[in-house]
Amino acid sequence: MTALAAPPTKPPATGTRPRPAGRRKSRAGRTMQGGKLAYAILIFAVLISAFPFYWTIVAASRSNADLAKVPPTLLPGSNLFRNFEAVMEEADIGKALLNSFIVSGSITVGTVLCCTLAGFAFAKLRFRGRGALLAITVGTMMIPPQLGVIPLFMLIAELQWVNQLQAVILPGLVSAFGVFFMRQYLVQSLPDELIEAARVDGASTARIFWSIVVPIARPGMAVLGMLTFMAAWNDFFWPIVALSSQEPTVQVALRQLGGGYVHDQSVIMAGTLLGTLPVLLVFGLLGRQIVGGIMQGAVKG
Repeated sequence: MTALAAPPTKPPATGTRPRPAGRRKSRAGRTMQGGKLAYAILIFAVLISAFPFYWTIVAASRSNADLAKVPPTLLPGSNLFRNFEAVMEEADIGKALLNSFIVSGSITVGTVLCCTLAGFAFAKLRFRGRGALLAITVGTMMIPPQLGVIPLFMLIAELQWVNQLQAVILPGLVSAFGVFFMRQYLVQSLPDELIEAARVDGASTARIFWSIVVPIARPGMAVLGMLTFMAAWNDFFWPIVALSSQEPTVQVALRQLGGGYVHDQSVIMAGTLLGTLPVLLVFGLLGRQIVGGIMQGAVKG
């Protein structure tokens, strides 16, 4: 019996070439470009978001009489440094800025370190009761913080920490949100194969954390650090309870501005501007890491 011959292949048409493998463009690979409507919406959102800060600059550089005019003045004036001097005279803003840097920096460093450690343990380590402990940690986020003010104040009074900065620092060194945030980040970003390979090479858990976990978690740590710094810097309720005007933070010191029968809004705005600049500085330093950390969760790898 003769074998069946394979049907002859049809030669390609003249002037056409077969497309090489891998040259086809997929829909997912195409770059998306926004239209005019998208740019208009983005510009409008930027203007709405930036206007409060711009108005703070305008109000801080004007007098109280200028702010009372109708319609209000929308251009900066020449009283900015004069209002800064008034802020320095009415409140010890220099000491308040230093105290806020100490409090916010200490809380940020402690929160980022402790929450990254706890997040790594909940994400990659196996131990008894891990699920229950994580549920309890997340459950504490549903408890209003105001419920713990009286017991916490009784504790710091017993330790004789009233009107001392550690009374504000220590209660904020760990947050349930930070633990959950870093746990979720490490679950998605840290492959189990890296940890197993490090175990095979004889690395301890501490060595794995410092040499593998921390470099991978750096974008998430930057995001958590920024959020923590902003929350600690803007906190008013607990510092006003635990501290006095002799040892204030920025938010406590701003309460002393613009006193009198008629509040001087320009001086208050000048103090607010001074209290806002450090937050902008931190965002400028960590901005690239923050954007990278936020986009990391949006990319499916």
